[in-house]
Amino acid sequence: MFRAALLDTTKLAEFEPDGTAYVKTGDIPAEWLRDASAQVRPYLYYAKSDPDVRKLLRAIIAREAKYVQVDPYANAFTLDYRVWEQKFELDSLAYPVTLAWSYWKATGDTSLFTPDFANALDKILDTMQREQDHPKNSRYTHKEMAVNGVGRPVGYTGMIWTGFRPSDDACYYNFLIPSEMMAVVALGDMSEIQRAVYHNVIKAHAAKTLRDEVQRGIQTYGLVMVPKYGNIYAYEVDGLGHAILTDDANIPSLLSAPYLGYTTTDDKYYQNTRAFLLSQDNPSYYTGSIARGIGSYHTPDRWVWPLALIVQGMTATAATEKQDVLAQLINSDPGDHLLHESFDPNDPKKFTRQDFGWPNALFSEFVLTMNGTASIPMGNTDDLEFRSE
Repeated sequence: MFRAALLDTTKLAEFEPDGTAYVKTGDIPAEWLRDASAQVRPYLYYAKSDPDVRKLLRAIIAREAKYVQVDPYANAFTLDYRVWEQKFELDSLAYPVTLAWSYWKATGDTSLFTPDFANALDKILDTMQREQDHPKNSRYTHKEMAVNGVGRPVGYTGMIWTGFRPSDDACYYNFLIPSEMMAVVALGDMSEIQRAVYHNVIKAHAAKTLRDEVQRGIQTYGLVMVPKYGNIYAYEVDGLGHAILTDDANIPSLLSAPYLGYTTTDDKYYQNTRAFLLSQDNPSYYTGSIARGIGSYHTPDRWVWPLALIVQGMTATAATEKQDVLAQLINSDPGDHLLHESFDPNDPKKFTRQDFGWPNALFSEFVLTMNGTASIPMGNTDDLEFRSE
């Protein structure tokens, strides 16, 4: 399974005449900014010693920079740079930044930070700043969102409005806390890149200022007291007192917060949240005879996603939990030795997405880190301020 999963992205990535590389998501003929960034993360572990891997990663990052400049509100694009979907997902702006930062830190190579990539960073920051006050500054609408495509009312929180979840489903409340967490990490990465590589102190300060405002919003509006668990992170809030307490398998998720680099596994609020998420109190947590884990409203009811299982394993602190998750993943193999989008936890031969690159890449990373390879971070948030009791 590891061998098949690790090599899966090589079947989906191809160099193009413009010097970039295109990464198809799998059985859909398009590239998602999120998926492509995640699909190549395992190759970061080989990039320092392999020039061919470095070349591929730089080419993928260069293409993502061009996509962002085509339309920062789009989440997926075709091979010829046309918009496949214009679902504004905050994490789609964060993923290319964290991938570039991680590549830099893994290799020491700054050649990817071209003027074109700088233009993409400007577009990302401008869009995030605009969407910080969506009702006042934005004209973005989408037919799949509530209230005739406009979305439900929100209050000003300092966080960044987003239209869609990383599952590609419309948000119910438009401050999606896991995506806000990832934005905090990405904005910190952006600030460091602007300061250390482009030597632009003004842009570095602007990114850090936005990061700190989003972080204050998360800590002010994103934590909800639940008597059984204490303060836990909500999945979505509106800044008007409403919140959804659940999680979704797609990443960024609440369960993935330490994997994203936002917090640590021993943080009290994360531990509280994790206890809730991996319990029957979480409406998206499902159990079966083969597996138990978090699903998604994007797929059949009560089906488990390998993505969520892998994240549980990667954020577990006990070796026994990691081994238990690995056993569930191995038992979920329907016979092709690949991981899929979701499956029936009582019958893994029933699954969605025959060809889906993302969970295979994440599984590769899980096995690598389980076997003692040091994880490659997405960012450094050591200086963040978190709410105390």
